[in-house]
Amino acid sequence: MTYIKPKFRHPELPKNDIGYVKSDYEGAISTLCAGCGHDSISAAIVQACFELSIEPHRLAKLSGIGCSSKTPTYFLSNSHGFNSVHGRMPSIATGANMANRDLIYLGVSGDGDSASIGMGQFVHAIRRNVNMVYIVMNNGCYGLTKGQNSATTDAGATSKAGGINNYPAIDLVGLALELEATFVGRSFSGDKNQLVPLIKAAISHPGFALLDVVSPCVTFNNKPESTKSYDYVRAHLEATATIDYVPEKEEITVSYEPGMSAMVEMHDGSVIQLHKLAPNWDPCDRFSAVRRLQTAKAKGEVLTGLLYIDQNSRDMHNLEQTVDKPLNSLREEELCPGSGVLARVNADFR
Repeated sequence: MTYIKPKFRHPELPKNDIGYVKSDYEGAISTLCAGCGHDSISAAIVQACFELSIEPHRLAKLSGIGCSSKTPTYFLSNSHGFNSVHGRMPSIATGANMANRDLIYLGVSGDGDSASIGMGQFVHAIRRNVNMVYIVMNNGCYGLTKGQNSATTDAGATSKAGGINNYPAIDLVGLALELEATFVGRSFSGDKNQLVPLIKAAISHPGFALLDVVSPCVTFNNKPESTKSYDYVRAHLEATATIDYVPEKEEITVSYEPGMSAMVEMHDGSVIQLHKLAPNWDPCDRFSAVRRLQTAKAKGEVLTGLLYIDQNSRDMHNLEQTVDKPLNSLREEELCPGSGVLARVNADFR
């Protein structure tokens, strides 16, 4: 059996602005369980990168360990990739980003990979505002090792093996808001219309962009009572807004009735368009997002959409005042500018 997709495609497939077809952003055939929500997220990543006309070699995909961390094999096979050890993806992404700021960094993790063994690295990636997209494929269990409870498993939930979880679930979205993440969103793997624009907006955000995606595990955690199951999420889904991502290009005009939308401008001039559904929802108000999140929890709702964005985000390179060029492109004369420059630098510390 082969996991490599055939290269033949219909010659008339639609192309994006740089001449790529969607299959150019695909990877190997998935070996995950049939119906796994992770595969839907992979498909959304493929669609988002195709629509953004990203050259695959400009993107680096990074992961840790778990079902979620297998997924980079299934998308963007022509991109850079690094599969790290359990919970250590954020530090690999931080180092790579510091070395080459010109790449787009997309980290893929799971609830076990981020909320348990990788929690320390997760929070410091937020604190440093590393310029990356951080996607958590959240299924509320350790699917790769037969369904043990994870840190996001609901309190009182019973695993497939019969064990009861006595501990409260960690909410990564609530934690990210508390840690002042500059872009926080949540979505559902089964909602492509919402997930694709969120991924596109996250890629365009200059800083740490968290997307917590509820992704049901069809084998170990698809019980109706689980808040990570298909049935529960579909019955309790509460969207903050209907989202569309509108890149800034020539001859694109957008017209909506007054009072029906909120426009969020990104640093590159592109725009996230929010059709407001929730009353008085402001995605730029962190306190509003925290309150709305807690209200949704009390009602048993799964709140999805763009929860918060900081339009004045300054990423790690900006905070550290690093050089504009990737480190691997610096020439000797730039790295060793001479004794005169060294003397001036030393003088600043006296």
